[in-house]
Amino acid sequence: MTRGPMPDGLSLIASRHCKRAFLDRAVPRDALAEVLRTAAHAPSSRNTELWQVTVVTGDSLTALVGALCEAYDRGDPPRPDCTSRPPSLDDAAERRAERAVTGVLLAKGHAAGDRAAGRAHLRDNLRFYGAPAALVCHLPKNAVSGTFLELGLFLQNVMLGLVAGGLGSCPQFSVAGYGDVLRAQLGIGPDRLVVCTMAVGYPDESAQVNRFVPGRAGLEEYVQWRG
Repeated sequence: MTRGPMPDGLSLIASRHCKRAFLDRAVPRDALAEVLRTAAHAPSSRNTELWQVTVVTGDSLTALVGALCEAYDRGDPPRPDCTSRPPSLDDAAERRAERAVTGVLLAKGHAAGDRAAGRAHLRDNLRFYGAPAALVCHLPKNAVSGTFLELGLFLQNVMLGLVAGGLGSCPQFSVAGYGDVLRAQLGIGPDRLVVCTMAVGYPDESAQVNRFVPGRAGLEEYVQWRG
């Protein structure tokens, strides 16, 4: 059976993938504000909307990148406020993760398994890949599993809204490992859990790394039909 063209909404979803190279072009504040305002239509328990976002640009972003890279270069270990995945994965998930990591390195012109390149790539994360804007996403310290789910719904709205506006993004857990640096630089209180960051900007579509799109699990791998 031949699939027809996807409706616009589904096409937008399918077009989203992580961007890791950005143009030297500022993102207008009103464009970001409109995306963040619209993203808040995500559902939350009793409409509590416990997510918060610190938007970082300009000199503040330059200072933050400098502090993050300084911490990384002196060997400070990451100490994330929360975890992003279970301690072990099933074989299929492990293979997908390995293919994604390898694919990014190859797209950046490095050999698979190149440890120095892997470290350089992680440092590039801390630079937000040169993006002109960064979002730091945080929750109350007493957040529970459902609160993280709600933040995820909000963030997916953000990423799709950015695509609709001609922008690209890359959500990042690795940067959240330096929560103390983020707090010190941005005035985020100790009563907040730093969950993730997001690099935001106009993607450089000439960059090979932005053409890498990891394969997705087949429908049969995660859907069970009953009835």
